[in-house]
Amino acid sequence: MKTTTVFTIGRQFGSGGRSVGRRLAEKLEIPFYDRELIALAAKESGLSETLFENADEKATSSLFYSMVMGTYPLGGGAIAGRSEMPLNDQLFLIQSKTIHALAEKGSCVIVGRCADYVLRDLPNVLNIFIHARMPERIKRAIENYGEDEKKAESVCIKKDKQRANFYNYYSDRKWDQSETYDLTLDSGVLGLEGSVDLIIAYDEMFRKTEGKKRMVST
Repeated sequence: MKTTTVFTIGRQFGSGGRSVGRRLAEKLEIPFYDRELIALAAKESGLSETLFENADEKATSSLFYSMVMGTYPLGGGAIAGRSEMPLNDQLFLIQSKTIHALAEKGSCVIVGRCADYVLRDLPNVLNIFIHARMPERIKRAIENYGEDEKKAESVCIKKDKQRANFYNYYSDRKWDQSETYDLTLDSGVLGLEGSVDLIIAYDEMFRKTEGKKRMVST
């Protein structure tokens, strides 16, 4: 099946959002980007991957982070005129540039990193949020990520808070709120394959209706 859509996927920790995104990309035979964005942004900017990894989906709003990191001029890799911007903010802008470049190349799946907001001006972007009930998330956290059974729920909550803080800090929208996305779905109810099939079906309708509306309005 051919598609011209760029899919962005926000997800609760343990919801299987990354797996849904990867299977969607495989089924549509399009590129998939999650942590791959870190390597690409590092390569294109000439900065260390470690910098991007340490800042991955983390906001700079906490006092502790500001005290530890301060403001780091990035030399040749810094955004022009913004070398005194907090390190995470500079890295976010660099990664956003990478996300834009990938989306402009063609259809792909991008997981997290505020991609829906970064690409908000493009008409062919379908924004999805994957969630699941806590029991399913705990089960996946234990089985897929090796989390301790007694700590799995608190890990899910902590990761969600981190992602929400990152998203809410860098955008004017709210993470996990339905009005932020085009489609939200429960992977615990649909299963991973069912979630992929629903997204593909939704994309077909999206390209006939909403995608055209956005193209006219931009």
